[in-house]
Amino acid sequence: MTKPMHCNVDTREHLLATGENLSLRLGFAGMGLSELLATAGVPKGSFYHYFRSKEAFGEAMLQRYFEHYDAKMQALFGDVKRDARHQLLSYYAQAISHHCLSECHNACLAVKLSAEVSDLSEPMRHALETGTARVVGHLQDALERGVREGSLIIDMSPSVTAETLYSLWLGASLRAKIRRSVAPLTSALDTIELLLRPAQR
Repeated sequence: MTKPMHCNVDTREHLLATGENLSLRLGFAGMGLSELLATAGVPKGSFYHYFRSKEAFGEAMLQRYFEHYDAKMQALFGDVKRDARHQLLSYYAQAISHHCLSECHNACLAVKLSAEVSDLSEPMRHALETGTARVVGHLQDALERGVREGSLIIDMSPSVTAETLYSLWLGASLRAKIRRSVAPLTSALDTIELLLRPAQR
């Protein structure tokens, strides 16, 4: 049964937030449009007022996800009271906590959808590529600052290290999803601590 929508609710935002929650649980292909509309309590006409297709909805959903994620990374790495190495390790420790709160199900939309939609939708693949590049960029900025301030030592360039960190965590996240266990993430964090060696004071 369709639930009534309050007039002060941003319908587009509500649809995107509902779609993200359903996609995390069911995957994008598994999230039927009728289920999305029923869960959100939004009529089909309102959906097509904002999105021309389910694919366009998926693209907007990923863009929204990365905008929110980008803001969180800016807040974390913008804290000048903490050195870059501690910020980077805290970033991954927080990711583990978030994963645990999801009861070891996938808590990251990028991880959940990357393999599923990259071969099916070029607009969604592009949204993933653009969004993940911004994440890697934040990691690179933090690494460069850590080297400058002397809080960490890395053997590779900041750009290569940032790509390595992202790929390591992506693989560990997929492995954690398969095992329904946080162990691959904690092992990855141990490796990251070795890659980001503390500078000798």
